[in-house]
Amino acid sequence: MGISRRLAGQLSRSSWIRIMFERGIELKARFGADRVADLSIGNPHLDPPAPFHERLRELAEHPIPGMHGYMVNAGYPETREAVAGYLSRRTGLPFDSRHVVMTIGAGGGMNVLLKTVLDPKAKVLVPSPFFPEYEFYAEAHGATLVPVPSRPDFTLDVPAMERAMGPDVAAIILNSPNNPTGVVYGEEELTALAEAVKRKETEHGHDILLLSDEPYRRILYEGTVPWIFRFHPNSAVVTSYSKDLNLAGERIGYVALHPEMPDGADVFRGMVFNQRALGMVSAPALLQRLVTGLQDVTVDVAEYRRKRDLLCAELPRMGYRVVCPRGAFYLFPEAPGGDDVRFLERLQEERVLGVPGVAFGRPGHFRLSFAVPDEVVRRALPGLERAARSFR
Repeated sequence: MGISRRLAGQLSRSSWIRIMFERGIELKARFGADRVADLSIGNPHLDPPAPFHERLRELAEHPIPGMHGYMVNAGYPETREAVAGYLSRRTGLPFDSRHVVMTIGAGGGMNVLLKTVLDPKAKVLVPSPFFPEYEFYAEAHGATLVPVPSRPDFTLDVPAMERAMGPDVAAIILNSPNNPTGVVYGEEELTALAEAVKRKETEHGHDILLLSDEPYRRILYEGTVPWIFRFHPNSAVVTSYSKDLNLAGERIGYVALHPEMPDGADVFRGMVFNQRALGMVSAPALLQRLVTGLQDVTVDVAEYRRKRDLLCAELPRMGYRVVCPRGAFYLFPEAPGGDDVRFLERLQEERVLGVPGVAFGRPGHFRLSFAVPDEVVRRALPGLERAARSFR
């Protein structure tokens, strides 16, 4: 039995990251892993912080009776209260457990929220470049993702976003710090966007959800990441502990709704129902116990900053045009010669792997991840320089 036509189309569009991953395996098998610089995958290489291991040891030695059983689908009340307390301290808003749903990572959170608010044939706006999974999340719930190009420096083009807000737009996805650019959206941009959303809500007679995807919030090098809650009550944050606690493989995250969200109680109930409807049931029990007391703990960002600073100094010297990221652990340089696919093929000859910008809706650029050991970044530099020189 063959796969569906829709899935076949999705597989063809998602193939670039898979292709680069497989080529990395091939190159490592052929030349040895220590002679390949794989900067294609955003998989944190650092161990979780010490408090995580301490709490894990404590639970292993002193288990809580029934701690591996079912709980309410929204997650443990004490975990949700801990998240709400953290959000209240950071935003000054009155969050409580009724505004938080623990989820299977940020991806799980995006899906339970989108399934709750999207009607068939709705549209979801996203500034491009963007994380490619967003397209599949929207399509899974009968909607269409509509990319809106950002400015050349990857900041929001608010007038273009407002022009795209037709009557069928139900949500806008923001990702700050951004994957793949590392750009952080500022207060002025978000204020302007929120005002545009309010105008369109009045014009079209329905709410538009501002959904901020924030797994990189605490991987920050300068400035601050404004909370979307400050700009519009019809807003939500989806995040995970994958990057700030380096738990990418454990799949633990949450959705937080603005305490004053219109119909927020209905949205909360819808998300709780959709945990079951999508077969997720609830976030992992053990991981909820672990993160409850770790809300203010994060990895040592200096590890990433050092590599960010090295690449932001070396790439321009080699002739690359690149916006130095303020957060996350990616760079998104322009591809020498303008053809990102052709340039990545040349880079593979140097045993350096990245991902072409076409995968993120922005051809002509390519993504490099520096969530790798220092020696992998340094191993990549000579190849990056030779590849750039060959296109001059």
